[in-house]
Amino acid sequence: MVVESMKPDFLFNAQQDEKFNFDDDDLVELKPYGLSLNNDTSRPFLILKDALGEHTLPVAVTQIEAGVALSQSSPTQISTSPHAFLEKLLSGLDIRIERCVFIEITGNHQYVRIFMSGHSKYQSLKLRADEAMSLCLHLKVPFFATKSYIQKSKVMSTTSMDETAHIVMNQRNVAVKKELLH
Repeated sequence: MVVESMKPDFLFNAQQDEKFNFDDDDLVELKPYGLSLNNDTSRPFLILKDALGEHTLPVAVTQIEAGVALSQSSPTQISTSPHAFLEKLLSGLDIRIERCVFIEITGNHQYVRIFMSGHSKYQSLKLRADEAMSLCLHLKVPFFATKSYIQKSKVMSTTSMDETAHIVMNQRNVAVKKELLH
């Protein structure tokens, strides 16, 4: 097998031609602040804040992403990350992830655009936020969002938490009804 003929295009399977609906001047830089768990812990939130603490962005993540984020933030734990291989691969291909910008909310999903340099064909890639957070944290990629996006995300996270509470309550009601039937 000739390795020289491999191209990094295998990393990117679809064209990413979307227009951006933000101006760089409108972006607020956000830093990781912590994790928030609701009562049933099925939908953890990564909390990002700006340097002054004026803006807070809740980012819904999977339990696995939350666990990886927690383990990466622990200074006492040995540095093991599921992203070590990808970091080495990107570095070997001279691809650098420059920033992560929150761009869209669709239903209960937040989307980010990952901006990168070093790829001959693509400058950015759109991903679901819950698929990208722990990698961006591992690579120390800066996070950005517009103030309007931050506001929309607060509404989304409240709605998501209300829906989760409703599902949990329905599960409890079903369990009680089953007990009454037996």
